[in-house]
Amino acid sequence: MSEQLMAAAAAENPADGLRAVRSLRALADRLEELHVQRARRLGWSWQQLAEALGVTKQAVHKKYGKRY
Repeated sequence: MSEQLMAAAAAENPADGLRAVRSLRALADRLEELHVQRARRLGWSWQQLAEALGVTKQAVHKKYGKRY
């Protein structure tokens, strides 16, 4: 994580902190999608993905099923 993002996350100003939270969520979403795509290419089942992500099989399939 960048020093700038860490400083913003710990900022006194809520606007700075909330922007950092938004950035972290976007990063987490991109990482999740990247690794779901890789896992599917490697033959992982929806159940395996669900267990790794801590969600239901239906949730992960609903989110990514049409893409991968």
